[in-house]
Amino acid sequence: MSNESPVLESSNCVLECEGLVRRFDEGPRVITVVNDVDLQLMRGEFTAIIGNSGSGKTTLLQLLGGLESPTEGTVKVMGQSFSTLSDTERGHLRNRHIGFIYQFHHLLPEFTALENVAMPLLIGKKGVKQSKQEAHEMLERVGLGERISHKPGELSGGERQRVAIARALVTKPSCILADEPTGNLDVNTALQIQDMMVELNQSLNTSFLIVTHDVGFSKRVDKVFNMENGKLIQLKD
Repeated sequence: MSNESPVLESSNCVLECEGLVRRFDEGPRVITVVNDVDLQLMRGEFTAIIGNSGSGKTTLLQLLGGLESPTEGTVKVMGQSFSTLSDTERGHLRNRHIGFIYQFHHLLPEFTALENVAMPLLIGKKGVKQSKQEAHEMLERVGLGERISHKPGELSGGERQRVAIARALVTKPSCILADEPTGNLDVNTALQIQDMMVELNQSLNTSFLIVTHDVGFSKRVDKVFNMENGKLIQLKD
């Protein structure tokens, strides 16, 4: 299999799925967690998915990010279907075009903020000096230029999440997939992180797709969908 990144179509649609289904076998029962979902995320768009716990939101995000394979349906990133790619090619596509942010930052505790943010660039085979320079610039962008040498244990919860956001954005991805990105923060810190994500969405023209329980946050975005029993219903356009 080729290690080269696949050729991508030029389109304003950066991420899309069609007829997406994910089923799990639980003994004699078959549970449908994601049920015939169609979705398009356009360039520069900020979209939120809300819904009760267990409604399928996180599974949908994992499918869209190529971290899980669907039972049925297709997922395309920049016009390229995950199902047509080898594992290596899928990894290249994710690394280049998708950034992930989670409720818990998942930073590597033994590395500094700078090293954590540089990691995706190094994985993408960029040189060490250039990777660190771009990581430093992104940390400056999220207001942590003075904290680059600090390890996660030396940072506050909000600072750790800023590092995680910088890490997601450092490869200049086409879109960010965020699962409850402010769910583990106090109200004031959560608002600051939300402000920063909205500003970055607008200034970088990077598409954001977030799963959130925060109704206030969902009011600030371009589109809102509700997920219920695996189905996706648009509430705001």
